[in-house]
Amino acid sequence: MLKTPSLSLYIHIPWCVQKCPYCDFNSHALKNNIPEDDYVEQLIQDLDCDIERFNLQDRSLFSIFIGGGTPSLFSAAAIKSLLSQVLTRFEHNKDIEITLEANPGTVEADKFKAFFAAGVSRLSIGVQSFESDKLIKLGRIHDSNQAKKAAELATTCGVDSFNLDLMHGLPQQTLTNALDDIKTAIKLAPTHLSWYQLTIEPNTPFYSKPPKLPIDDVLWDIQDQGVELLAQAGYQQYEISAYSKPEFQCQHNLNYWKFGDYLGIGCGAHGKITDSDKQVIYRTIKVKHPKGYLDKERVHLDHLNEVAKDELPFEYMMNRLRLVSAFTLDEYQAATGLPMQTILPKLQLAKAKGLMANPDGKTEQWQVTKLGHRYLNDLLEMFL
Repeated sequence: MLKTPSLSLYIHIPWCVQKCPYCDFNSHALKNNIPEDDYVEQLIQDLDCDIERFNLQDRSLFSIFIGGGTPSLFSAAAIKSLLSQVLTRFEHNKDIEITLEANPGTVEADKFKAFFAAGVSRLSIGVQSFESDKLIKLGRIHDSNQAKKAAELATTCGVDSFNLDLMHGLPQQTLTNALDDIKTAIKLAPTHLSWYQLTIEPNTPFYSKPPKLPIDDVLWDIQDQGVELLAQAGYQQYEISAYSKPEFQCQHNLNYWKFGDYLGIGCGAHGKITDSDKQVIYRTIKVKHPKGYLDKERVHLDHLNEVAKDELPFEYMMNRLRLVSAFTLDEYQAATGLPMQTILPKLQLAKAKGLMANPDGKTEQWQVTKLGHRYLNDLLEMFL
């Protein structure tokens, strides 16, 4: 029986100062002033249409994540207006997690206190590296000192938690370079670290002109020794690329990885909504380009489709297997509405290959092994 999960909200703000050569997100280099008021107006209309479309008037809101792009290019006043309008439309806890992605450039960092006053409770700062030469290769507009300053300001601006985004496997990066980045991040004492390997994505400048990246042996050493450094510093790995101090896991991302529901509003935003009455799951995609999204004569919804039953095992596993924690077959049934036999034979096969395990011998629970996370793509293919 398909049950109704927690509901989160993702808000996409698409503008950046410039497009980074590795980025395949829906972001657009800023050419003129951002039309803040018009965009906030369209975001709220987009949200109202989704609420009516999926009959969400009685659903409570679990978390909010404002991503991009570079959302910190918006003024604090615009963020306050946006959040105040969103929160009047849902029941929610008074301490609801509200995350805003921020650029470590000095102008944005100086606005952190104002974002907190506007209602933001968590910052996610896109540092990527603390080495200025690596930042130049990545096309970032900040330098190492600005990155450190942003982290320092985040500790004093009033937010409950802040995350640092770090990449490894960067162009011409050595093991020592990568571990130095980790050590610098640890000294800055974020409550959360997202640490992930650079991947070359299609339709990016790096794809057409690939930079020289570390060889596989170096990448394995970076991963193994980096994880050890983070563990020694008290960061608990709870997802394949997410580490946090105790009690500071990103609740919004946890809901996503546990196959929870989320509305996606803004340019190109994706959403997933469960209708437990009809026993179906819907996917949504919004109009991608800002010009089209801001067109008042055009609807914001670009695609709406029902997820086919035979696609749900892979959809669930693609998210859930990123987490370190175990899941039960009952949780799988509640999230997909499918019987356990749709995945049990594949889980047993994965266990035989050392990719999955039953923690503490509990046959009702399933957990990815370290080997399974190392070869996650191979593991996921078993559920196609």
